[in-house]
Amino acid sequence: MRILHYVQKVPGGLMIIPLLLGAIVNTFAPQALEIGGFTQALYKDGALAIIGAFLVCMGAQLPYKATGPVAEKGFAILIGKFIAGVIVGLIAGFFMPDGTIWALTPLAIIAAMTNSNGGLYAALTSEFGNKTDRGAIAVISLNDGPFLTLVALGAAGLAQIPVLAFVAVLVPIVVGFIMGNLDPEMRNFLKQGEKLLIPFFAFPLGAGIDFKTLIMAGPPGILLGLFTLIISGGLAMLTLHMVHVVRRRPPHRRNIISGAAESSTAGAAVATPAVVAAADPTYSQIVDMATAQVAASVVTTAVLTPMLTVLIYRWQLRRGIDPRNENEELEDAGTVQPVDVEEAQSPTRPD
Repeated sequence: MRILHYVQKVPGGLMIIPLLLGAIVNTFAPQALEIGGFTQALYKDGALAIIGAFLVCMGAQLPYKATGPVAEKGFAILIGKFIAGVIVGLIAGFFMPDGTIWALTPLAIIAAMTNSNGGLYAALTSEFGNKTDRGAIAVISLNDGPFLTLVALGAAGLAQIPVLAFVAVLVPIVVGFIMGNLDPEMRNFLKQGEKLLIPFFAFPLGAGIDFKTLIMAGPPGILLGLFTLIISGGLAMLTLHMVHVVRRRPPHRRNIISGAAESSTAGAAVATPAVVAAADPTYSQIVDMATAQVAASVVTTAVLTPMLTVLIYRWQLRRGIDPRNENEELEDAGTVQPVDVEEAQSPTRPD
């Protein structure tokens, strides 16, 4: 059986297929993954540890002079996504008669739309992006947790910036970055992990998804996922495109794939309504409804964000925009080597 061959025929298959399998098992037989030992550690609880190893491998591929483009790209999509969530949330809170948009509360809107799934982003940019796309996760990790939601709701004085959470994401990248820049052989050795580890953390990420959540939240929860996908993902891509225009980059270097990969809601965002209500009790009456809606957005975007990323990738290719073209800017500065033939012909990238 040519399992890998058929998996790679599916756009984003290395990520999508294991993730869906994990979600199916968790929805219909969750106890099957909760038997302890290596099975539970690998297939249920192991996502964070494997993503940490993935970040080390990814950081090793980042040339030291690429840190500027990485920060530029990361802040562009972070700001675009944040602004989108705030605008939609404020429209609901101040301009709608009942303070909601189709039963979606500002709390749920901002919690879902300003947050993103870092593991999904890492996997998608590994398959369809380039070094700066992958490295931008060091910046967009700032939207993990409830901080940006509290800021947007006017409750920033009741919370502290989650500095340690940000540092926890950054450390594996920095370790890989140092090793890769000190030793080219180490960089080549760790390069294998960028694709090898994807299915191993995709399955446990899926094992945190329950499709029954969509039924509980109903149409408003699915609608919130679509808002997150289209509006926040769209503004993230638009903001990144405007940065390319301002920087006067040639059209074939204006890659926005990281904005598409950022169009999701993180699983951690499900806890945000409860955290916000603990900081501001006025939200306590809508916590349950907001939590279900955010959870539905997590499930919806986990399925649709990879599809959007593939569509944007193909749309770019038809216009001569290959994410690898951005590497030319770094090559001109003598920081990276041109893409080799094997990588350029990688079967995991759909043409």
